[in-house]
Amino acid sequence: MFTEDEEMMTMDGFDDCIVGTVEQFGRPTIVCYDRQKVLEQLVTESGMDEDEALEWYYFNMVGAGMGDSTPCFLEIPDPE
Repeated sequence: MFTEDEEMMTMDGFDDCIVGTVEQFGRPTIVCYDRQKVLEQLVTESGMDEDEALEWYYFNMVGAGMGDSTPCFLEIPDPE
């Protein structure tokens, strides 16, 4: 998905949750994850319930703040 010269920050073990990359003027290209897939993976693979997964997600992923290269999360609306 990425070229060899691109160094983008990723989250270990969540490659299946990547939906693409995001570009903005004056900022590095960053990895974008499907929020719902990330939460589902936390529940299925970590044994967390939905509330624990949501708390973990906000504190450890959204709240990580690792600089301009920090990945982003996309909430895809339910088509129903």
